[in-house]
Amino acid sequence: MSKRIVFATGNAGKMKEIRMILADMGMEILSMKEAGIQIDIQEDGNTYEENALIKARAIASASRDIVLADDSGLEVDALDKAPGIHSARYLGENTPYSVKNAIILKHLEGVPKEKRTARFVCAIAAVLPDGKELTTRATIEGRIAYEEKGGNGFGYDPIFYVPEFGRTTAELTEEEKNQISHRGKALQLMKEELGKHENIDRE
Repeated sequence: MSKRIVFATGNAGKMKEIRMILADMGMEILSMKEAGIQIDIQEDGNTYEENALIKARAIASASRDIVLADDSGLEVDALDKAPGIHSARYLGENTPYSVKNAIILKHLEGVPKEKRTARFVCAIAAVLPDGKELTTRATIEGRIAYEEKGGNGFGYDPIFYVPEFGRTTAELTEEEKNQISHRGKALQLMKEELGKHENIDRE
């Protein structure tokens, strides 16, 4: 098995989560930048899996390592599951998440608790050195809070309330979040899938 995994992201917060979750694999986990790969990727898939595979394939074309990529999004039921697969580009790719979160909260003004249901969805794609492709998907159910809370996490975490914890995902510890998060669960599933492919080095 290749001893390195290249993850198709430049997001520092995401890389920190990924390294914690995959730590027990005993492999070096690199971001695209750390692996010296600079590719402009057009994510134009219609599903989380398609977008994750687009990213993984693009990086795999420039790497002989195991390549992982994810695509994730926030689905708000009261907004017809928006922003969904467009979560990263919602209101513009360079719009701060504090602004995105504020707009979502404004859209839900007056919406009662029971109708603020939402979920985070994450698909992980892997392209192995022998060309095999794998995908996994996981979700976490919750609801949209009434205000931003918490300084941990990133993205939409401060407005995503998890009833079992009574806190937003931005108020959870890293360990708590990684156990229940959509990305944490999808990565755990991918770890299991990778474990089934012992000899995945390229010739």
